[in-house]
Amino acid sequence: MQGVINLFQDRQTAGRQLAEKLLKYQGKDLLVLGVPRGGVIVAAEVAKALAAPLDVIISRKIGAPFNPELALGAVAPDGTVLYDERLMNLLGLGRGDLQEQVSRQLEEIRRRQKLYRGEREPLSYSGRTVIVVDDGIATGFTLRAALRSISRHGPGKLVLAVPVAPPEVVDKFRHEVDEVVCLETPEEFYAVGQFYKDFRQTSDEEVVAALVHNWRHPESQ
Repeated sequence: MQGVINLFQDRQTAGRQLAEKLLKYQGKDLLVLGVPRGGVIVAAEVAKALAAPLDVIISRKIGAPFNPELALGAVAPDGTVLYDERLMNLLGLGRGDLQEQVSRQLEEIRRRQKLYRGEREPLSYSGRTVIVVDDGIATGFTLRAALRSISRHGPGKLVLAVPVAPPEVVDKFRHEVDEVVCLETPEEFYAVGQFYKDFRQTSDEEVVAALVHNWRHPESQ
C-alpha cells in the first residue's frame, strides 16, 4: 500500500464501498452520523444503502489563546471536552485558560446545527446502533471528542466507519468504539485528500441537501 494515492474516485464512491462492509447492520435500530462537511457526503451513501436515518455530529477544535490554529483540545455538542493535557502542561496552560475558546466553539456548534438541521431535533442515540462516518482520519482528535460524547448517551453499539486512516490511528480508535471499519490503512499517510481523485471542498449547501434528501425519503428507512 505504500505510496498509493487516489484509492477513491470521490466521497460518494467511497461511501458506497464503505456501505458494503456495513451491510450486516441493515435492519437494526440504526442511526448514521456524518461528520461535516465531507463526512456527511460519505455518510449519506451509507445511510442510503442501509436504509437508515442520517444526522450530523459536530465537534470543534479548541485552539490556544495565543494561536487558535494550535489545537489544545476539542469540544462536542453536549459540552464534552477532550484536552491535550500534555501539550497544555508544556505551555503552562490550565483548563480555565481555554474556557473562552470552549464557549466560542460551542456557540459555533450550535450555529452549525441550526444551519444543517433547521428546526429538526437531533435524533436519539439511546439503545441504537450508531455508525459515525467521516471521509477519512488524519489525527482524529476532534473526532474522539464526538465519539466520547455519543458514548455518554447510551448507544447500543458504537461503530466508526471511514474509507481511509493511518494504521496507528485506527488502532487507537479501537479503544473508543465497539468496532472500527476502515477500508484502507496506508503506511504513507500525509493527508486524507491524497487518497481521493476528487476531494473538492464540500459546501454547507451540499450537507443540507444530503440531510434533507434522507429526511424526505423515510420509506427507504
